[in-house]
Amino acid sequence: MTEQRQDPLPPLEADAVAAYLRQHPEFFVDYDELIPELRIPHLPGGAVSLVERQVRLLRERNIDMRNRLAQLMDVARDNDRLFDKTRRLVLDLLDAGSLEEVVGIVEDSLRHAFQVPFVGLILFSELNPGVGRWVSAAEAHQAIGGLLAGGKTVCGVLRAHELEFLFGTDDAAQVGSAAVVSLTHQGLHGVLAIGSPDPQHYKSTLGTLFLGYIAEVLARVLPRFSAPLRSVR
Repeated sequence: MTEQRQDPLPPLEADAVAAYLRQHPEFFVDYDELIPELRIPHLPGGAVSLVERQVRLLRERNIDMRNRLAQLMDVARDNDRLFDKTRRLVLDLLDAGSLEEVVGIVEDSLRHAFQVPFVGLILFSELNPGVGRWVSAAEAHQAIGGLLAGGKTVCGVLRAHELEFLFGTDDAAQVGSAAVVSLTHQGLHGVLAIGSPDPQHYKSTLGTLFLGYIAEVLARVLPRFSAPLRSVR
């Protein structure tokens, strides 16, 4: 009688072994006799046991997670401060009793509370009420029509003639980057721009949530104190 020959088991792929160990992290508890047979790469300073290497990896991951949590907390605190400043600005705009107050509130708040170096608030109308800066619809369309076409906030490095229109000739040369948002509510009323001397400060990916809030409120407050504003299209 001859013995039946058994074929050897096919070799396991490394990925399959790794997947099994992830699903059974207690494997070496039941098979601790295999631990001495494992070959763990030596780090500088001598051999490191499996437990020591595991502890080191967990410690490094813990440090990384704490750093990420600290960054998230910093962002949350910054957003909280921005929200509080925005809330105060919105309430002041709602309490404003004249167009002069509206313009002054916006410019003073952005320059002092928000610490924005360069602020440009331009309103579009054929009539100039003598408060703030007003231009005609045709002039606005010719100068920055490209920035207003999409109706969204634009961030980044602008062209020289756009900066001159938004911030004036004296300040334009000092503005490295800017964020521009149109004041739109039942027609385009104007544009609000903020600038920084740092070309990288207002990037195209910069979040503009709070600037958008301010623009939406301002666009609804302005018509209370001004003549009908023409739309730039």
